[in-house]
Amino acid sequence: MNRKKSLAAGLLFCTFLLSCCGCGKQQPEDSGKIQVGVVFYDQSDTFLGELVDCFRQQLAAYGDSGLEVTMMVRDAAGSQRTQDDQVKELIGAGCNVLCVNLVDRADPSEIIDLAREWDVPMIFFNREPVAEDMMQWDRLYYVGADARQSGEMQGELAADLILKDSQIDRNRDGKIQYVALEGEPGHQDAIIRTESAADTLENSGIALEKLGTGIANWDRAEAQNRMQQLISQYPNQIELVLANNDAMALGAIDAYQKLNYTDAALPVFFGIDGTKAGLEAVIDGELAGTVYNDKEGQAKAMARIAVAAVTGEGMEEIEFQDGRYIYLPYEKVTDGNVREFLLNGSGESSPIA
Repeated sequence: MNRKKSLAAGLLFCTFLLSCCGCGKQQPEDSGKIQVGVVFYDQSDTFLGELVDCFRQQLAAYGDSGLEVTMMVRDAAGSQRTQDDQVKELIGAGCNVLCVNLVDRADPSEIIDLAREWDVPMIFFNREPVAEDMMQWDRLYYVGADARQSGEMQGELAADLILKDSQIDRNRDGKIQYVALEGEPGHQDAIIRTESAADTLENSGIALEKLGTGIANWDRAEAQNRMQQLISQYPNQIELVLANNDAMALGAIDAYQKLNYTDAALPVFFGIDGTKAGLEAVIDGELAGTVYNDKEGQAKAMARIAVAAVTGEGMEEIEFQDGRYIYLPYEKVTDGNVREFLLNGSGESSPIA
């Protein structure tokens, strides 16, 4: 009889445990700490490095206001499998909110499943998942910018300069011969930036002739190599270089410098992102212009969402599009306003306002 009672008690206890665990795994009770895990696709990306530095400053400001905030950063080095493992590691280390810059924007399902299983809110940034993936769970958010706007602004900058300076059309054929330096093959933002820049130029009345495209994976050294190949294919023919980011625009300039081209023989170069090196190149007259990607605004938005998601306070005060998206506008940068961006782009604005 005692044996039967013991067995019944044991079964009752097991049923209780199952009822507690049946709704999914839970992290340990919140101890008042905000532990932020950040994973990004490649630490060699200059803009992302600057954005993560801004984000660290924003979180530190919350720490100064009395919250206990820590941040752990992981670099996936271009591998989605590595990034999946890093998300698992950060959750295991106690991170209660995650910020993810995807390696492959079309393959976030595994990390979304992990976050949902452990009830860890996730903020995607800079690389936007497809809409269907964002709808998998109601604690997924995105912070970034509109790639089309950046391409349009780059095209406007180039059109303004070409219409002002007839010398850019060096061969006087009434067309601007150009090359494009793109990020990754098939990457949505790269495609949109390239196409919208060219479309904007043509809509401004500029006749274009595309000579070629170089895929440089957002990297300065790769862009230098690709640009040297394009120069060898089209010697003295290239009048305009449109690059998807500043790093690749600077790599194109490096290629011409390595080949000892004179200033009079150079095309005009345009970038996107407004990195520190890009802004300095505008001041030096090497870049004709760039488009500022508001890393300070994005870092501020990410910090507000992270804190609100963990504390449960302030989320209703954040202005989202469609309940989960925040897009920060780009701004055009020329030699006339570039110093304002260097002065203001410190990432030290207040995170609370």
